[in-house]
Amino acid sequence: MKQVAVVGAGTMGNGIAHVFAQHGTSVALIDVDQGQLEKAMKTIRGNMDRQIKKQALTEADRDAALSRIASHTSLDAAANAELVVEAASEQPDVKFAIFRDLDGIVGPETILASNTSSISITHLAAQVGHPERVIGMHFMNPVPMMQLVEVIRGLATSDETTETVMDTARALGKTPVEANDYPGFVSNRVLLPMINEAVFCVMEGVAEPEAVDTVMKLGMNHPMGPLALADLIGLDVCLAILEVMHRGLGDDKYRPCPLLRKMVAAGRLGRKSGRGFYDYNK
Repeated sequence: MKQVAVVGAGTMGNGIAHVFAQHGTSVALIDVDQGQLEKAMKTIRGNMDRQIKKQALTEADRDAALSRIASHTSLDAAANAELVVEAASEQPDVKFAIFRDLDGIVGPETILASNTSSISITHLAAQVGHPERVIGMHFMNPVPMMQLVEVIRGLATSDETTETVMDTARALGKTPVEANDYPGFVSNRVLLPMINEAVFCVMEGVAEPEAVDTVMKLGMNHPMGPLALADLIGLDVCLAILEVMHRGLGDDKYRPCPLLRKMVAAGRLGRKSGRGFYDYNK
């Protein structure tokens, strides 16, 4: 890939732009919020500076990678992209609108990928004229560090599109794993019920958040406890994914914990808001 567009400059979007630019691809990073774009570029530079300290990157590599990223506030910047990776808000209506707009901007050969963690790729593909070119490309957070890319085929996704995206992920130094289009795919269908059950443990007074996380870290050898991980992902994102799975699969085992709903309503979203199950303002 010589030219890629990333739509959405939040946590996932700036990480995806970082990785593509680091591996020699020109990136159009697109967001409607100019302030978010400036924040994203600052974050990317900071993350690359950390890579330099770890001797995983040189200053020359960092400068070259940063020069490959151009920020834009219009989707028109995606016109010449070979691949567009949508990493906008995990809300179906937002993503559907972006895909419909992109359909009138990019060429028929452009691959349209979504970094969605739970929304149906088949439904996204139904918004465009070439559904065979639509696919899920679900990176893990933090993108520069995490190895996995979940590649999700919609009902109409072609073999050619799938192979191209699998090869692209490998070229980024990632390990792609193919999955079919079901709510939550593989990663979140397994992960989110565990996080949800950890929240129930807190709500029901079984244990405090620190105790729940310690059990899972020391007893199950998880590198991070489920509640700390939920704070990192964003409690609003966790809630949105659970709601998609509950609605799509119709099984009450995916019913979001009332405490999770309450915390999201209160604006306690985790690290990004400064407070979730833990306080990050200290």
